[in-house]
Amino acid sequence: MVYLTGFADEAADDLEGQIRATRELGWQNIESRNIGGQNIHNIPEAEFETVCARLAESGVHINCFGSAIANWGKRIDEPFETSWAEALRAVPRMQRLGTRLVRIMSFAVLEGREPDDQMEAERFRRLRELQALFSDAGIQAVHENCMNYGGMGWPYTLRLLDNVPGLRLVFDTGNPVFLDDRTKAKPYPKQSAWEFYSHVKEHIAYLHIKDGRFDPQTGQTTYTFAGEGDAEVPRILEDLLKHGYDGGISIEPHLGTVFHDAAAGKAADEARYAAYVEYGRRVDKMIRGIQESLGR
Repeated sequence: MVYLTGFADEAADDLEGQIRATRELGWQNIESRNIGGQNIHNIPEAEFETVCARLAESGVHINCFGSAIANWGKRIDEPFETSWAEALRAVPRMQRLGTRLVRIMSFAVLEGREPDDQMEAERFRRLRELQALFSDAGIQAVHENCMNYGGMGWPYTLRLLDNVPGLRLVFDTGNPVFLDDRTKAKPYPKQSAWEFYSHVKEHIAYLHIKDGRFDPQTGQTTYTFAGEGDAEVPRILEDLLKHGYDGGISIEPHLGTVFHDAAAGKAADEARYAAYVEYGRRVDKMIRGIQESLGR
């Protein structure tokens, strides 16, 4: 059954604020990335135990670890130890929380090197090790099309899947809006969210909702409410639901980033929280509308 969740650290840094936003939306799940500014696989043990107790008391569940494992901050030409250590810390914590999904990536793109000169064999080897670690623990690793090898274009994601058996995808609708399509000739155009989705949809186990517009003049992305940008969110959602998708749909608004100025104080925190809740309400309404049109 389709369920809604989100990166609640975009509503609040602290767990209490994250739980409050989730419950205000009528949801039972959080995709946990940061609590108190630290990724959940990095917070101290005593603090993690407090998190477990508070979640159990609130009835809110962590459905997915939004980990930093093999992400765009990790280079493939540097030692594997950092991501491996994060994975080793993540497994027992996920088991403790009953979390069965972990978002991972495929290491940063090596700038200055051609798309087919990205040390892909080493990437595949490392991801096979990560996939095996999580699989043996009863956890499904899902790869996100972000600023990484698999995010260079849909053929690279499919190549990754061919070489890492058991890996599934979390498709982020908004990332193609600002990512170069390295399957095309230089200067690279930006990707099409629909094109990327169309080629990988059979491998999708989880969905991130993000939307926005890229300005080629400034080189900046302006994030919008879902359906108001160039990510073709309603079209992708309708196609997924029409074909029987029954997994999680996680919001990652990025709208609150404009409120991250610490000098703005309480008003900024309230605006950030309100933006997250409003985003969630709009996505919920969009999904309900699509389901009704499909007779679901």
